[in-house]
Amino acid sequence: MPFPTRPLLKLSKSSKSYINTQLRDPYIKARQAHPAQYRSRSAFKLLELDEKYGNFLTANVNSVVDLGAAPGGWSQVVAGKMGWTDEKELGIVSREPGVGWGTRKGNRQGPIGETDWGKKGPSPYDAFYDTAPKSQVPAEPGRGVIVAADLLPMAPIAGVRTLELDFLSPQAEALIHNMVKTPDNPTGKVDLILSDMAANFTGNRAADTEASLKICMAVFDFAEKNLRGMYETGKTTTGMLLMKHFAHPLLTQYQKEVLEPNFHYVAYCKPDASRKESAEGYWLCKGWKG
Repeated sequence: MPFPTRPLLKLSKSSKSYINTQLRDPYIKARQAHPAQYRSRSAFKLLELDEKYGNFLTANVNSVVDLGAAPGGWSQVVAGKMGWTDEKELGIVSREPGVGWGTRKGNRQGPIGETDWGKKGPSPYDAFYDTAPKSQVPAEPGRGVIVAADLLPMAPIAGVRTLELDFLSPQAEALIHNMVKTPDNPTGKVDLILSDMAANFTGNRAADTEASLKICMAVFDFAEKNLRGMYETGKTTTGMLLMKHFAHPLLTQYQKEVLEPNFHYVAYCKPDASRKESAEGYWLCKGWKG
């Protein structure tokens, strides 16, 4: 007597379309094959924008804040551009709760407080340097400070300090300021703020547009308080903001009324890695007038 079999799961038309799109997507395939093993497809959007707009990730940038960073694709790109070597290449094991960055099999270092980064004291790579073969040790660690903030937890990335919180919460600004502040940057100002955030789509265009605008306003509010002004250096590229939005006349109006008066240069960007059917775009703003 044959065993009863369960009927195969029937996929909806939209689910089939999504799966087919994913299978055909060249950037998903590139992400899987790339040596950096980027955590998100959007990493290629940032790489493309950086190349197209004058390598702004490396142009006098020493402090970066990535808002809504999880799962960490953009933070990975920034860390690579700023010279931080991937943890797997260093042989560093991802840290456990309460354990500092300098952890390695057989040579575990004690806890390092989040606010100790960049201050005098043990280097986060001391444990690695003490035991690693000479050929594996990089000439020097990466430069600058990278802070990634998100409500969702994020696995560690070499050179990136993560905060699991709402960047608009009362304590967030002080925490980020203290992380960015170093002897070389006593004001704690940020050179580049990134935001690839988007609200969950409801299908209601009016509601989705309003949600996109609210996120942009929140990111701008954060930038207004924390971005370095071009008056500090006299360079029209000082103080940069890159944030995602969704095309709509209200957002175009926001660009003209808020972004353009406050930045020396504002460009609308639609990278090739952004799907053509998507309304998403990016604003690259340079030269914060403060």
